[in-house]
Amino acid sequence: MKYNFDEIINRRGTYSVKWDGGDFIKKAGLTSRYDDETIPLFTADMDLPVPQPLIDALHKTVNHRIFGYTVFPPEYFEAIQHWFKKRHDWEIKKEEIVYSPGTVHALNVAVRAFTEPGDGVIIQRPVYPPFTSSIESNGRVVRNNALKPDEEGYYHIDFEDFEAKAKEESTKMFILCNPHNPTGRIFTVEELKRLSEICAANNVLIVADEIHGDLVRRSQTFVPIAKAAGDADQIITFTAINKTFNVAGLHCTNAVISNPQLRGKFSKAMGHQSPNPFMISVLIAAYTEGEDWLEQLKEYIDGTMDWVVNFLADQMPKVKVRIPEGTYIMWMDFSGYGLTPDDVHDRIYHKANVLLEDGKMFGEEGLSFQRICIPSPRPMIKEAFERIAREFEDVK
Repeated sequence: MKYNFDEIINRRGTYSVKWDGGDFIKKAGLTSRYDDETIPLFTADMDLPVPQPLIDALHKTVNHRIFGYTVFPPEYFEAIQHWFKKRHDWEIKKEEIVYSPGTVHALNVAVRAFTEPGDGVIIQRPVYPPFTSSIESNGRVVRNNALKPDEEGYYHIDFEDFEAKAKEESTKMFILCNPHNPTGRIFTVEELKRLSEICAANNVLIVADEIHGDLVRRSQTFVPIAKAAGDADQIITFTAINKTFNVAGLHCTNAVISNPQLRGKFSKAMGHQSPNPFMISVLIAAYTEGEDWLEQLKEYIDGTMDWVVNFLADQMPKVKVRIPEGTYIMWMDFSGYGLTPDDVHDRIYHKANVLLEDGKMFGEEGLSFQRICIPSPRPMIKEAFERIAREFEDVK
């Protein structure tokens, strides 16, 4: 089946955070302007239709007409195992899989289960804001191993600093984001091995957020750290269908934990989580019948990213941006304009009426940046960038 990702589907009136959440968005401080003309490109869900097999599976579930308490059938685990073996050559055992209703929830559970108040947790800023909040809100201490960009905007790990932080007696955990949000880095096998070796040598538990692992450029390869490390005894990996297949509203994250002691402790801390039949049916359909759609999606996103880079080079050459290796996020550096972050915000969010995410949310390393999520119909992306470009025409 050929999908038309250029189709603009009206999401207003569907309880969408992006399109119906104006009061919530303003209260959260993302912008002071939100109206019917706002183009919201700030959050990581798609304005694109899901695979037809997912829709068919949901219809089948609805048509049954009874939605009672639900168990995980064997097909659920088999679908996960099939997907990761085929796509990533990663062998996962059924008993290693632990369900969570969300990745941020699972992250907070892991922090509370495996560290104590005052313990240090390594993260790599600029990074997804809930990484920081999961540490600080639980009384733990951030150990920031900041990623370092080169002149081309390509981010590198400071291994000397990472090892120094891992060696600190209070450091108990490292939260890895791979592919990295927002920089888009896919860490190499060599980098992953080195990270895992340092953590193993210092008894630092690795919690890996790999939920963007299927959203990589067609020229790139993603390798899970549990596979790259060889020994996954001190690694907890979070996977999910929500980013890959645009089903964030169905709440499905799976933790893969090979160490039975860690798995038992995590499961106990997670507590009983009852699945719903819609999530079960969608995961099975996605991981068994969604591959063709995903390949079309990746081609479409790659094309949109090419368009964005070319547009900025022609219309806003002072903006530094590069095509990320993974995710559907673009990380744009506006420092070339010599404007304050507040002025950049005002021109984009208030005057152009385009809602992105200010880079400062990802740490001080992102102060001059803006994050945009681009899995929307290309005509919508084009309109957003044309609006933004007009508001910077007067800056010499």
